[in-house]
Amino acid sequence: MTPPLLSVEDVHVAYDDLLVLKGCSIEVRAGEFVAVVGPNGAGKSTLLRAITGLLIPRSGVVRLEGKRIDGLPPYEIAARGIALIPEGRRLFGELTVRENLELGAFLPGARARQEETLGVVFALFPVLHERQSVPASTLSGGEQQMLALGRGLMGRPRLLCLDDPFLGLARPVINRFCQTIRAIAAEGMTILAAGQHVRRLFRLAHRAYLLDEGRVILSGSGSELSEDERVRRTLLELIPGGQPMG
Repeated sequence: MTPPLLSVEDVHVAYDDLLVLKGCSIEVRAGEFVAVVGPNGAGKSTLLRAITGLLIPRSGVVRLEGKRIDGLPPYEIAARGIALIPEGRRLFGELTVRENLELGAFLPGARARQEETLGVVFALFPVLHERQSVPASTLSGGEQQMLALGRGLMGRPRLLCLDDPFLGLARPVINRFCQTIRAIAAEGMTILAAGQHVRRLFRLAHRAYLLDEGRVILSGSGSELSEDERVRRTLLELIPGGQPMG
């Protein structure tokens, strides 16, 4: 069997003395959409930060195509093909939409194909093409999330990591955003997404992991986990009002 594109093996991560990940292990194969779900404080964002080099594990191993990347600086991990779309978007509000997108193509290979990739991003998000000359700060929340995703795609990553991609978006915007992510995945992009909108992520995912208190407690297909009683129990606090689970 072909080795996974990404493997996380028995990773422990702490903030000072607070241990957040306690032996977490997942894998992502090329072309898959993999979801990581769990309640607040489960360690979902911490896992993505450890994969992308923003946090250094205390122990354990992170491999990209069999080669260790844990301990490498974030820019080196990005150069190897992993991009993170963080929670909160973190755009440059004073720069135009196009300038924000161009900043995503900072690696030499991506820069050489910048115009080609811009065409792909504008086809996925026509509103960004229409508004490419306006400051990013003038976009709506949904448009800013599209811009953040587009900027990540400009780097032509091999693995795209999404941290709570639907957070703060209205339901109609989430619906459109899901369609776009599904289209990106259908083109073969490998995606690892973490978040609380459980049903949305399960519908998109080939495979999923349930994370609780820093450990993977369940894994399987998105459809399997969506019907599992342990998922419902663990995420009970997210269900009232329907929004995070939706």
